[in-house]
Amino acid sequence: MNEAVSRERTRNYLRQIKGAVVYRAVAMAASFMAIPMMINYLGQEQFGVWSTLLTVMSWMVFFDLGVGNGLRNKVAESLASGDTSEAGSYIASGYTLIGMIAMPLWVIVTVGSYFVPWQSVFNTDAISAQVLGETVRIVAFFILLNFWIGLIGPLLGAVQKPSLVSLGQLISNLLVLALVYLISRTTEALISTLAFVYGTSLVAANILLSLWFYKTQPELRPRIYIDKRHISPLLSVGLSFFIIQLTVLAIFTTDKILIAQLFGAEYVTQYEVVFKMLSIITFVHGIISAPLWSAYTDAYTRNDIDWIKNTISSQLKLFVVLVIVTLVLIVFSKYIIDAWIGANINISTGLTIATGVLVLLISWNNIFAMLVNGLGLLRPQLYTSVLVMIVYVPLAIYITENTNMGIMSIPVAAVIGLLPASIALPVQVYKLLQIQRNKLAK
Repeated sequence: MNEAVSRERTRNYLRQIKGAVVYRAVAMAASFMAIPMMINYLGQEQFGVWSTLLTVMSWMVFFDLGVGNGLRNKVAESLASGDTSEAGSYIASGYTLIGMIAMPLWVIVTVGSYFVPWQSVFNTDAISAQVLGETVRIVAFFILLNFWIGLIGPLLGAVQKPSLVSLGQLISNLLVLALVYLISRTTEALISTLAFVYGTSLVAANILLSLWFYKTQPELRPRIYIDKRHISPLLSVGLSFFIIQLTVLAIFTTDKILIAQLFGAEYVTQYEVVFKMLSIITFVHGIISAPLWSAYTDAYTRNDIDWIKNTISSQLKLFVVLVIVTLVLIVFSKYIIDAWIGANINISTGLTIATGVLVLLISWNNIFAMLVNGLGLLRPQLYTSVLVMIVYVPLAIYITENTNMGIMSIPVAAVIGLLPASIALPVQVYKLLQIQRNKLAK
């Protein structure tokens, strides 16, 4: 093993973390500042509808059939092998394939939006059906446009520059903050105006990143082209990612719909505030784990198993720190939320604890998922994901109807659903590394 390559991989990993810390810290600060401004602009019930709407419309991102993640792995493998031409060909096929998915999906959603009773979907009459329909079409347009342009994210990961994805989030969040401040001062409270502001900010950030990336990597510039050889590799790996992504859909998008339907739209705001506060945990861990996906791909392709083992060991030590930070956030949650949002939102300690356990479990699973994702060895994760999709919603409804937990039942159901993966993933990683080390020893 070339020690120089291993050292450079580690140095790049640390550089990506340093860059991401700055970008994502400012991005998160902007996001935190924007939330009370949005709540004040729309009011609690309309903000709950907005949060739920954004969640529903983000489902469309999952209809890429996992092509983005499959593209990330294939481009990383090609570059690790020194085949830039093959990487460029995969990129062209990926963009063209996503465009072929996005266009008909946009037509279907736009036309279908005129026939959906949106007030019933969001369980509200605070917003007219006409305004809700208009808002859905605005959000759908921008999300599906970003569905295509957003392939820049997986590609930045493939070239081991994921900190620039955080830069994109920073640009987007700052634009949202500035524009929300502007509309709150100059326009009446209208959810469709907020939708346009959000969509514009989302797309603008990825356009800027794309322009920079293809200026510095001209050999990878996409074109309208599909290589038939690439469809099967992109979709075979991608479909596994797609099913795993549906687990995320099942838990982290239906949660707000469940709350809106079972308790009322105003309760979505309580859950959103708690989850946002505790997302500092996934924020920190995301900064540290994001660069590892394609770094693991590179290391495994070069048979650098020692680097992988040492990195996972460091991740486990970090997890202990995250547990301590989570406990501190839970203990002081009331003071933090009062200082941030104000004393008008009453949030139970049980909801805060259950959500804290949930974000820790997400971080635990990601420690091991980064490696198996980078290698495309997804079967155990696939099986546990299917299990979660089957049990989560009925389990959440059952707990709600048969206990006095209230909205705490939603994160509790998510925790129960994620437990099988929290066991299967570390077992898989341990066996995988043992097998690979034994092969190299022969």
